Amino acid sequence: MKLQPRSEKGLLTPDNCVITLIDHQPQMLFGVTSVDRQSLINNVVGFAKAARIFGIPLILSTVETKSFSGNLWPQLQAIYPDQTPIERSSMNSWDDEKFVAAVKKTGRKKIVLAGLWTEVCVAFPGIQAIHDGYEVYVVEDLCGDLDEKSHRAAMRRVEQAGAKPVTWIQVMLEWQRDWGLRDTYDAVMDVVKHHAGAYGMGVEYAYTMVHNAPATVHPGWEVPAELVHG
Repeated sequence: MKLQPRSEKGLLTPDNCVITLIDHQPQMLFGVTSVDRQSLINNVVGFAKAARIFGIPLILSTVETKSFSGNLWPQLQAIYPDQTPIERSSMNSWDDEKFVAAVKKTGRKKIVLAGLWTEVCVAFPGIQAIHDGYEVYVVEDLCGDLDEKSHRAAMRRVEQAGAKPVTWIQVMLEWQRDWGLRDTYDAVMDVVKHHAGAYGMGVEYAYTMVHNAPATVHPGWEVPAELVHG
């Protein structure tokens, strides 16, 4: 689907950026205490859905999957079921030739970056990508670290290097930009209703109570058979 053009003038558009999600894996999440971990999963999944809506290149990468970190979160893999994450041994994804080649292949110079942990998986590639001429945006609420001090210190470091801090909803709305752009409106509202907390509840209320739209229908759920006790 060809989207209607968005103006740039310093802003992110669906046509000028590439997304890198780095090391969203179980072992990396275990050590995170700087943010509520369920909220972090929700944010990452919501953002991955937004990337698909706008057709933005998204690169997944994992580190030491078999020996330490575990597989990519299944909730995230489900949004990109046909994409195999780039596997690395290096903590710094910018040291990995396959990862850098994937970024270069997109031809885009703005990297929207997030990962676990902020002080390593975000700071190292972020700083080096800036050194190599890329413009880096760190999606702060898709990142987490061992504690809040570590996360804040890492964010200060990447900001001092030139990275721009953003949040996932901010970036999604920056891509949408105009509610009159109907090619993505309904899909964005679906992400908002499912992943944007009180904002989403407000949208649901306005749709149903003000505009008399039907209520959102969520997928049903059954107790898995192996959990059923006679």
